[in-house]
Amino acid sequence: MNFKIFVTGATGNVGSEVVKYLLKSGVSVIGGKSLFKNPEAREGVEWRSFDFTDQTTWEPCLEGVDRVFLMRPPHISHIKRDMLPFLNHLKSRNVRQVVFLSVQGAEGNKIIPHHKVEQYLMSLEIPYTILRPSFFMQNLTTTHLLEIRDEKCLFVPSGEGKTNFIDVRDIGEIAARIFVQTGHIGKAYTITGMLSYSHREIAEHLSNELGQPIHFISPGPIHFISYHLKKSRKLGMILVMLVLYTVVRLGRGDVTTPTSQILLGRNPRSLQEFIKDSKDVLIHGKIHSNY
Repeated sequence: MNFKIFVTGATGNVGSEVVKYLLKSGVSVIGGKSLFKNPEAREGVEWRSFDFTDQTTWEPCLEGVDRVFLMRPPHISHIKRDMLPFLNHLKSRNVRQVVFLSVQGAEGNKIIPHHKVEQYLMSLEIPYTILRPSFFMQNLTTTHLLEIRDEKCLFVPSGEGKTNFIDVRDIGEIAARIFVQTGHIGKAYTITGMLSYSHREIAEHLSNELGQPIHFISPGPIHFISYHLKKSRKLGMILVMLVLYTVVRLGRGDVTTPTSQILLGRNPRSLQEFIKDSKDVLIHGKIHSNY
């Protein structure tokens, strides 16, 4: 296919899957990487250093590009200052499509940063497609890995509320399909797995598959914030997590749609399949960035 796609966060969990499936589709890929990362060479990927807050990196990354996969780095919470200027730059370059990785429910939740990005992207009238996935299964092997691996618990302020989970491998494949197929401009898709779970139920599935008890703890907001500050997470990221898990606790996260099945042409991966695939990481693995 005779076009190039720039993938922000291309070394992270979601971005790397988008890259993988784009390459399978025969697309040329420009992979955005941190100034401090040196990803392995991959046929079909041209790596370029990128930073939303450094305008000098924008044009070198976008040279020859007419489509962009856009995602918000977890550490960026000041959207107006740190992300919207890049969207203005995309507008000035007349890109043909931006696929933005948002989150489930962002259209109606003004508190989370993804809402601002969605609204601004639409206001610029850039040809867009928005993906609103449910919680990532890979949150268990990134954000929550240390507590699962070292403390044998799942520390989430979600109460008994249920939410849906989707594997980022399926998100990557869906994003790639949206780029190479027609009919997706101006659309927003809520994409989920097949079933919803409470985090207590997820802890039970983890216990059964890992062969060791994983306890569910639902902390109050102050305890949750303090816990993650001690793990050196940025306050902005912690507050976004708290808002999302509060939505779940209030019973508003239990959403399941058939969209993934329609876009993939098959059922999305199950939670049990993900845990089996990730068993070694969950027991012995190192934490990796989700961006």
